[in-house]
Amino acid sequence: MHSSKLLIKYGGNAMVNQKIKSQIATALHHLRKAGHQIVLVHGGGPFINQALNQAGIHSEFVEGQRKTSPEAMEVVQRTLIGEVNADLVSLFSRHHLQAVGLSGFDANLVNVSAKKLQITHPNGELDHLDLGRVGEIETVNPTLIKSLVRDGFMPVIACVGSDAEGISYNINADDFAGEIAAAIKADYYISLTDVDGLYENYPDPKSILSEIALEQLPSLYGSIIQGGMIPKVQSCENALKKGVKNALILNGTEPEQLLAFFEKNQVLGTTITH
Repeated sequence: MHSSKLLIKYGGNAMVNQKIKSQIATALHHLRKAGHQIVLVHGGGPFINQALNQAGIHSEFVEGQRKTSPEAMEVVQRTLIGEVNADLVSLFSRHHLQAVGLSGFDANLVNVSAKKLQITHPNGELDHLDLGRVGEIETVNPTLIKSLVRDGFMPVIACVGSDAEGISYNINADDFAGEIAAAIKADYYISLTDVDGLYENYPDPKSILSEIALEQLPSLYGSIIQGGMIPKVQSCENALKKGVKNALILNGTEPEQLLAFFEKNQVLGTTITH
């Protein structure tokens, strides 16, 4: 496979297991040596949960999204940038990846507004709930990312950002990754998950859908695309509609899949394409 521009969204169990983290770093090193350009976006849910518990701040979730108070946001920001991002940059640098730690704050990378969650009640009425410091990306300025990639660096980006007044917000990592992938016109937006792809009949490995057309996705929500996979696929869908060439769902707990797909041309995971 020719060299490509890859946006990798990194999270889940692949992020908390030290052995897998090292294997991910090794795989990325091989991809870089093969000529691929890589930008990595990460979340950090397990680390945020632990930090909030230690700070005595209760985590409240609405429709799967964390309500974030100003006090909680301080912990989220400190954890994602000062702990998770710094640790990843250190790890990747030891694997000669020339990693550079960033967040949505740097060089006005993202401009954010408060995200209101729309709830539909059984009677059909709509509610718009305030999630606090949970942000929705309005614009992306990819200039810094493009400059770093062009000069041989690997941006490692934490999913926080600020609005025009400088107020900081936590941003869903899938949403963040999809918007960055679109802004840099990635050849592949790769979502590393804890499963091998989208299944027609989970968990039968023979039922994995190796390729899906973008136009097919609406008919798959609620059946093949369920639960935690919904925001991941929606992120892929958004990125494809905004110019990303392909989206790929791979098992991040098996880092060898990255090399097998891009270097050995093996059919793995689920590719969503135009």
